[in-house]
Amino acid sequence: MCYVYILKCADNTLYTGWTNDLDKRLNAHLSGRGAKYTRCRLPVELVYTEEYEDKRSAQKREYEIKQLTRKQKLQLIEQVNLT
Repeated sequence: MCYVYILKCADNTLYTGWTNDLDKRLNAHLSGRGAKYTRCRLPVELVYTEEYEDKRSAQKREYEIKQLTRKQKLQLIEQVNLT
């Protein structure tokens, strides 16, 4: 399985990424070994995930989410947290 995820950083910004091991990737972010963007914005909090069968689908969705505005990303996160 592959995952697309959104992190909320300590400075209240959002980071979107994809991985095939969500726990390992989250731990990498939290320990400062994740993406360059999140290293100076610790701690981070996992606020959104989607699951995909393959890498290609996850990467495509990651790109789609990255094209959204901040407001649209927050709405996406809120929709999932309401269910």
